[in-house]
Amino acid sequence: MKYFSTICLTSIILISISMSTALSQTKLNHIAFYVENLEKSGVFYSEVLGLEEVEEPFKDGLHLWYKLGDATLHLIEGPWEELVFKKSSHLCLSVADLDSFIDQLKERNITFENVAGDKNVINVRTDGIRQIYFQDPTGYWIEINDEY
Repeated sequence: MKYFSTICLTSIILISISMSTALSQTKLNHIAFYVENLEKSGVFYSEVLGLEEVEEPFKDGLHLWYKLGDATLHLIEGPWEELVFKKSSHLCLSVADLDSFIDQLKERNITFENVAGDKNVINVRTDGIRQIYFQDPTGYWIEINDEY
């Protein structure tokens, strides 16, 4: 009986290890945003955020894909319905030079704000990282910070 218990315990441990190994292999594949106007959003993500467009398999004129580190960002256009956008749900990107990025936003008349909603104010986190928030053409919140 002791031998059987040892085999059962060993099996449980091995199953637990293999499960935790499988979970540790989970990685981000893509983020999908449903957008109101694909063309307008495409210009924003390409030109304002500087994301590199990558080939998408559908080729139906309703999708754009962008390189986002080791993952991709998918923009998908379809029949529109109003959505609610909260700043606490946002896409965060880091840049090497936040001041230059802000200058580019100003040149494009894109307003930004801090976490409290104060217009054209940079938020400084307790760890010293500077961050700003603004919305894409559909209304999704974007955070840009200098934790590059």
